[in-house]
Amino acid sequence: MLVAFVAIYLLVTVGIGWYAARRVHNATDYLVAGRSLPLYMNMATVFATWFGAETVLAVSSTFLKDGLGGIVADPFGASFCLILVALVFARRFYRLNLLTIGDFYKKRYNRTVEIGTGVAITLSYLGWASANLMALGICFNVLSRGAITLEQGIMLGALVVLVYLLIGGMWSIAFTDLFQTVIIVTGLLYIAVLLGGQAGGFSKVVATAAGEGKFVLLPSFEAKDVIALFAAFITMALGSIAQQDVFQRVTSARDEKTAVRGTLFGGLAYLVVAFVPMFIAVSAFLIEKDMVEKMLQSEGNDFQLVLPTLILNNTPLFAQVLFFGALLSAILSTASGALLAPTAIFSENVLKPLLGGRMPDRQLLITARVMLVVFTGATMLFALNSESSMYEMVQNAYKVTLVAAFTPLVFGMFWRGATPQGALVSIVFGLGTWIAMEQIDPEGLIPPQLVGLGAAIFGMVAGSLAPPIAGGRGHPGVVDEAVHGHAHLHGHAPGHGHAQGHGHGSAPSHGSAQR
Repeated sequence: MLVAFVAIYLLVTVGIGWYAARRVHNATDYLVAGRSLPLYMNMATVFATWFGAETVLAVSSTFLKDGLGGIVADPFGASFCLILVALVFARRFYRLNLLTIGDFYKKRYNRTVEIGTGVAITLSYLGWASANLMALGICFNVLSRGAITLEQGIMLGALVVLVYLLIGGMWSIAFTDLFQTVIIVTGLLYIAVLLGGQAGGFSKVVATAAGEGKFVLLPSFEAKDVIALFAAFITMALGSIAQQDVFQRVTSARDEKTAVRGTLFGGLAYLVVAFVPMFIAVSAFLIEKDMVEKMLQSEGNDFQLVLPTLILNNTPLFAQVLFFGALLSAILSTASGALLAPTAIFSENVLKPLLGGRMPDRQLLITARVMLVVFTGATMLFALNSESSMYEMVQNAYKVTLVAAFTPLVFGMFWRGATPQGALVSIVFGLGTWIAMEQIDPEGLIPPQLVGLGAAIFGMVAGSLAPPIAGGRGHPGVVDEAVHGHAHLHGHAPGHGHAQGHGHGSAPSHGSAQR
């Protein structure tokens, strides 16, 4: 019976995605929902895209194992990222009026920087998207009580997401995220009340967590522990700013005020609701202590199955339907965003410039859909062969953008002296140093991604101040227009202070994707 309800839920989700696809007429509709989402839908896309399987399964289980110190990256770093984007970057992102975040690197620097950051951002999504496909595999495996293997579940999950995402793009994400957000919040709150009552009430659950030391953020003040905690926070908080999915959600809003508020409210909602699975996990510890301790101590990634196993063994059918509905909602919403984002970046900012920079809107739309199939297949293979936990896969994903894309983005936004040469040196130094440190001393005092970030910043400053060998001075006027409230649509010619564009806060026409 539970499997039947889940099958119906999946069919409804696919149906919503197909309904939303009627709004897709061009690449702008497909990749940023025509820049027309109202506040409630924009907030839902921000929340639902980040509230995924990692939050429900991995964060809650990691909290049981390591307390707050083990989850400083997510939800704390993740929420900080969204709040920072809302307060500092959202208006600029929106006013630039671009299709992808990769377009910023092209217009602010040049095509070489665009391709370099585009490849780095695309590769960074392998871990995150794979984590969600793995979660779908786990979910189907548990629901079928082993009849569907983990590998079969991963392939089935990839197919479900691909079907509704292939035709509807960002519009499908917007409609399904709104539906899934309601399911996530209501389902998890109901489960929290139900299991909290079985565990002895809210006060007992919180007191147990405190007594077990789960609210201790830093177990020791040794330099290595402090730096490791800081690195974990920074990796998620800053590394995810340069991600396409964040950019997509900001720029899919109907105006810049909505972009700011939707991102801010979505980030705050994520931080609050992320504690609900942790509460449920501690309740599980009180209800089935022996089972939970055994799963937490087991080798491999079985500790991620604590909540699904408890729900199947200790709750009525209605609660099981709500929990797995919420879990599937969380997974599908995040997986869809994690697959569409790299598709957009690779199509627009890697393939398009490599093919000469000219690609009609219809051809770009077809290319994006083809690349979606390719990337979904690659992600599925990555998930099938990975031995990392979902939490580890997600954290590793953001190291790439932290060392390769974050510095050129921030310096390009806020320093007129940033040049294409500086951006290229930053990418090479950041990636090269990080990869080298991962091989030489991965467990050293300073984590490799922090060394890589430092190298990227040094490379940006040194490369920009050094006599230019190639690439010119870049186009700081692109950002000047965003600061002064003028949306930038067309190419910015070197040597001119301003480019032509729509007025402040205006939405693009359907043809704006043709650049």
